[in-house]
Amino acid sequence: MATRPTQAAGTKSAQDLAESAKSPGQRPPALRLAAAVVATEAAGLCVAAAFSAISTADGQSYQVASGVALTLIALGTAAVIAAFAVGLAEAKPWSRTPVVMTQLLVGAAGIYLVDGHRFDWGVPALLLAAGCLAGLFTPASLRALNRPPRPR
Repeated sequence: MATRPTQAAGTKSAQDLAESAKSPGQRPPALRLAAAVVATEAAGLCVAAAFSAISTADGQSYQVASGVALTLIALGTAAVIAAFAVGLAEAKPWSRTPVVMTQLLVGAAGIYLVDGHRFDWGVPALLLAAGCLAGLFTPASLRALNRPPRPR
């Protein structure tokens, strides 16, 4: 007695597509772009932390303790965002939600900066957030970040 194949010849199941998208050479370019944008944001926070440390060391901070705290908060946030970038680069499903929430925050900050006539900071923030979200929500990126279906 012959058995029929469960899927048509030449087609791949959703699980096969998700697994192929997670292999290093097969990750979607849009997902790699989103990871690069998040890594750029982490690097920008490191630069801001350096400026904060320099200002604190020069005595330009209102209080030394607040300058040190601001520097440490910026460095910690940069480390967390860098971890999000690594998660995206490796197509880890857990990374999608925190990255989307981060980009919404970056977009809100960009709108605030543009509203305050700080176009030199606000426009790049808005462009980075839009680029990252566009890369995250392409169909190939969504497939790569989806968890495989549970066996029944």
